[in-house]
Amino acid sequence: MELKSLKIGKYEIKYPIIQGGMGLGISWNKLAGNVSLNGGLGVISSVGTGYYEHRAHITKELNSKPYDSVNFYSRNGFKAIIDNARKICGDKPLAANIMCASNDYARIVKDACEHGINIIISGAGLPTNLPELTKGFADVALVPIVSSAKALKIICKRWYERYNRLPDAVVLEGPLSGGHQGFTYEQCLDPNYQLENLIKPVVDEASKWAEVGGNPIPVVAAGGIWDHDDIAKVIGLGASGVQMGTRFIGTHECDAADGFKEVLLNAKKEDIKLIKSPVGYPARGIQTNLLDLVEKKAGPKIQCISNCVAPCQRGKEAKQVGYCIADRLYDAVSGNKETGLFFSGANGYRLNEIISVKELMKKLVYGENS
Repeated sequence: MELKSLKIGKYEIKYPIIQGGMGLGISWNKLAGNVSLNGGLGVISSVGTGYYEHRAHITKELNSKPYDSVNFYSRNGFKAIIDNARKICGDKPLAANIMCASNDYARIVKDACEHGINIIISGAGLPTNLPELTKGFADVALVPIVSSAKALKIICKRWYERYNRLPDAVVLEGPLSGGHQGFTYEQCLDPNYQLENLIKPVVDEASKWAEVGGNPIPVVAAGGIWDHDDIAKVIGLGASGVQMGTRFIGTHECDAADGFKEVLLNAKKEDIKLIKSPVGYPARGIQTNLLDLVEKKAGPKIQCISNCVAPCQRGKEAKQVGYCIADRLYDAVSGNKETGLFFSGANGYRLNEIISVKELMKKLVYGENS
């Protein structure tokens, strides 16, 4: 199948392939910049930017108006990541993934707009007030992440009635994605909730609102998509493009340490599981030493110095589950195999080589043997 370009707001993406935002630090400037450079849409994760370049960007902020999570989210770190991505991709479209669950959500959205991000992709909750937070930045395209037609309807109704605005596109994430799921544990395993069964209802709902607003709302399918054949399949089912995360970890430009990539390269199918998370939803990751320690109630000390996401309630949920998600994700991106939390999509075990973003994009656009 020949892949057509993807239009999101005023921005045209050469290939309908969005690299999923992966935090903490998996998709920062090197990965996102190179994906955009090579015709896809690179997405910077806004999670944990205080850790960028070994916390080099937080000292200037510690005495500013206090934010509890200033050590975790850094405005200066976020700006540095965006600036460094721009050095790679120039004026090509560049996106940021911003979680609704972030304690600094409003601040991060405003910072993304001021720092020159073109497209904001937002999930981990319903971004019902995103148009309000981006007021004054009309050129910034807004893309909510949903897991059902019902969720899309709620967002569109709220946006249209309150802000006379509708999404510029929507990401539909199925239950095979890496990291946190928008489904219960049971739904993740229920055939009725698999991506291929969700596409048509969401496309139909998007089409209804597109008629209301007078502009198309393309649906981007995500979760378990691995190769050109998968892309062709979901486009055949009505999607306009795809979002892919885990496959991009297998690139030289991925911002994660080599140790992270080695964990994925060595993973077997049975190693990738749904696990409990302090966020309150199941998450998909790789069974590693950390989870073995947690099962024995011998995990690393939980300090909650980050106060990163609202559902965790200052470490309360972390203590119940047995690990701090911020600290353990930072260990993972740093390549610490002993105490790192390694997220992966359901197909992560299929990764068998590390290649360049340019080569991967070629395989995705034209097929594995191109």
